Amino acid sequence: MAEREFQFRNFAQGGERVPKELQMFIGGQWVKAASGAVRDILNPADNGTIALAAEGGERDAQKAIAAAKEAFYEGPWVETPPAERARLLFAVADLLAERGSDFAGSETLNTGKPLREAVYDVNDTAACFRYYAGICTKPHGQTYDVSDPMQTMVVREPIGVCGQIVPWNYPLLMAAWKLAPALAAGNTVVFKPSELTPVTAVMLFELLEKAGFPGGVANLVLGPGNTVGQAIASSLDVDKVAFTGGTKTGRSILEASVSNIKQVSLELGGKSPNIVFDDADWETAIDYALFGIFANQGEVCSAGSRLILHEKIHDHFIEELARRASKIRVGNGMDPETEMGPLISREHTEKVLHYIEIGRQEGARLICGGHRISAPPYDQGNFVEPTIFIDTTPEMRIVQEEIFGPVLVVQKFKDEDEAVRLANNSIYGLAGGVFTGDGARALRVIRRLRAGITWINCYNPTYNEAPWGGYKQSGLGRELGTFGYEEYTEVKQININLSVAPSGWFKG
Repeated sequence: MAEREFQFRNFAQGGERVPKELQMFIGGQWVKAASGAVRDILNPADNGTIALAAEGGERDAQKAIAAAKEAFYEGPWVETPPAERARLLFAVADLLAERGSDFAGSETLNTGKPLREAVYDVNDTAACFRYYAGICTKPHGQTYDVSDPMQTMVVREPIGVCGQIVPWNYPLLMAAWKLAPALAAGNTVVFKPSELTPVTAVMLFELLEKAGFPGGVANLVLGPGNTVGQAIASSLDVDKVAFTGGTKTGRSILEASVSNIKQVSLELGGKSPNIVFDDADWETAIDYALFGIFANQGEVCSAGSRLILHEKIHDHFIEELARRASKIRVGNGMDPETEMGPLISREHTEKVLHYIEIGRQEGARLICGGHRISAPPYDQGNFVEPTIFIDTTPEMRIVQEEIFGPVLVVQKFKDEDEAVRLANNSIYGLAGGVFTGDGARALRVIRRLRAGITWINCYNPTYNEAPWGGYKQSGLGRELGTFGYEEYTEVKQININLSVAPSGWFKG
């Protein structure tokens, strides 16, 4: 494996970058795209090429699906004991821990996120594999005492071939969230990372190979969503598709899945509210208001992108929030002093800047940021200032639509009922937070929020043990925890006759 390892020479010190050709992993073999096409993989900090990736297409997807189908229905994987599946997943976690710094550096180079955030992602990824390794050998079923002489039980079995498609904002972590439970449950996988961020997915599949997963069990296909993703979603041989990304694409996935009524889980967009009451702990509320929107450059589905402030503290809170936001250190993610990195691509940067202009045109007042950072050394990268809008109204596009960048919109409320109405006034229902010193009010408000992931007096913590997913147009199903494992299983009822004899129903 050493010759395939992804390497960079002294990049943090401005040294030479060494592009490597990233290949796909299909049927236990590393292969180029059938068409021979490749794509430049860019570093968002300067838009320089850091790798060349195979640009797969429909033929490559079909080949991977066929390999996964053969491995599930004809190979030994489905009969592999849970303890062996657990051993393989633990091995991946151990290998990942050994190469943690390599993975963190590569994740930062490919996504732009600060290195300290990438380190957290790598640690969480290893923990996710360990969690599902532990789930493998735990009880999964029920028994029922029904009328004599019958015994009934329910068992969980793998679904089959699972197509998995992940976004570019957390490419390594999202890979673990899907691969670990699917493999733990005994499925085979066709995995597609974002075409913008395939680097750590390739590195992870190298670890799957080294750990000893049989050929065809885990397959990696690179390429764009409109070809590779569409082929996976519409295939008659794919039994389940799991997708994380935008709501518009999620609808397309859902429509394509009708081909064979395959199972679908979707983790989609959000425009999540963060409610701060006048009795909230001041420092804590400001700290998490910043973290909720500017962590990972705001490229987070659950970002607290709508700050809903009580009118009594609004002006003072905003003054301090803007002061601190303007001091956030934006820069190259490889710089240890960087607190917020560049956006993923020039195209996405233009989208975010367009939303900022829409906010101006709608009449919202910009009190912080709002511009692209273009002075050297930022001129070649995709850097946008931390941005805050106030004086917004509920119907504004910047309040209703997901921007997916470092743009915070602020709303004002008078009482608890108005706070809840503003919070729930969205097509999305992924996440939400409440800050207050009143424990009863905190729980009342949280129970009224139409959201799947909520926090009280904090924002954004995520745990492998707890389910992740949303209400309304934020998706279907859940990831993580036992809920995430069950998403990759079928439920089978087994009825056993304990007194083997004819029923005597028919007399002839």
